[in-house]
Amino acid sequence: MTTLNRTLGEIARDLPGATGIFHQYKLDFCCGGDITLEAAAAKRGVDGAMIAASLDALRERSQAADSLAGAPNEELIEHILNRFHDVHREQLPELIRLAQRVERVHGNRPDCPAGLAAQLENMLAELESHMAKEEQILFPMIARGMAGMAAAPVAVMRHEHDDHGAALEGVLALTNDITLPADACNTWRALYLGLATFRDDLMEHIHLENNVLFNRIDGRMGGADRG
Repeated sequence: MTTLNRTLGEIARDLPGATGIFHQYKLDFCCGGDITLEAAAAKRGVDGAMIAASLDALRERSQAADSLAGAPNEELIEHILNRFHDVHREQLPELIRLAQRVERVHGNRPDCPAGLAAQLENMLAELESHMAKEEQILFPMIARGMAGMAAAPVAVMRHEHDDHGAALEGVLALTNDITLPADACNTWRALYLGLATFRDDLMEHIHLENNVLFNRIDGRMGGADRG
């Protein structure tokens, strides 16, 4: 059964954090919890597919966190490379293309996310630089058990993560928190659905590095080395 076909009550019961997403879209999972997400979204006039994607990403994050918290460093690094580095390199060029098209076609509308393509281009450049430093310098050091030498690069990566978070806030500001206009075209819908997925992926990416892998290097919150 897909997320769209499950009731709000079931989702709220089974997925920690789902109620926050429901509150964001003003979906009644309490008294109205016996209707499907698809029906509730249609009734409210919001994009059910986008909400389902956010819920699915939340579920994946929860499952990934459970399974990876105790994984060895090498396994965690491999997951980060495959699940996030490779994926971001696919996501952002397509999002830039979609944003350029939306801005070109709908630039005369006040709700058009003007400047979004440029913001995403900057994010891609910054992420590429950041990921290259991790792939070429930091991750090999961690994999070789050079925790002492890795502490300084980790501090730099944490700072750059803060910059990525600020850039993501800029995307949210330009898109009204990725809220679609009621009459949005298919390209606009595809753009915002992709942005929601990218937002969730980037947040999970940063979380796994900052709060799991990097904690093992710099000892924050009692992190222990798992080389």
